[in-house]
Amino acid sequence: MKVSQSQTKSTQKTMVLVANAMIAALYVALCFVGPASGAIQFRVSESLNHVVVFNRKLIWGVLLGVVIFNQFFGYGLMDTLFGGGQTFLALGLSALLQKKIKNVYLRLSLNVLFFTGSMFLIAIMLNITADAPFWATYASLAISEFIIMALSAPVMYFVNQKIHFAERF
Repeated sequence: MKVSQSQTKSTQKTMVLVANAMIAALYVALCFVGPASGAIQFRVSESLNHVVVFNRKLIWGVLLGVVIFNQFFGYGLMDTLFGGGQTFLALGLSALLQKKIKNVYLRLSLNVLFFTGSMFLIAIMLNITADAPFWATYASLAISEFIIMALSAPVMYFVNQKIHFAERF
């Protein structure tokens, strides 16, 4: 039995959809490992931000995971908007560079910097919703984000060596 090109494209789209759903579910589950809300966050789930470095089609799973967690377990609508916006901004920058920068180590490093720098949006949200002092909040968020992202970059690099995100989805 021959597989038509349209069946292959349909199967590929289904695999990408399933992969994004799994990433979203994994993101939410990993948020329950360590502090995931407030001015000091060590979201282990943030390590999944690196999958976009390998395959930009997976941006939607990470973004959905952030939105779901923030809506139900964070500060509600404000957290959903600001957290989703921050994630979309940082992941969008990483996705744009996927084809322009071939060196995966550089892309991972830039991804760490994009997420660390964009935590100002979360600091603004916490300043508005929780009256948290902006600069102290931004500093603690940026440091915690940098630690998680920097430690998880080599881990996700090795996970990609086994899973091959770019080829599989």
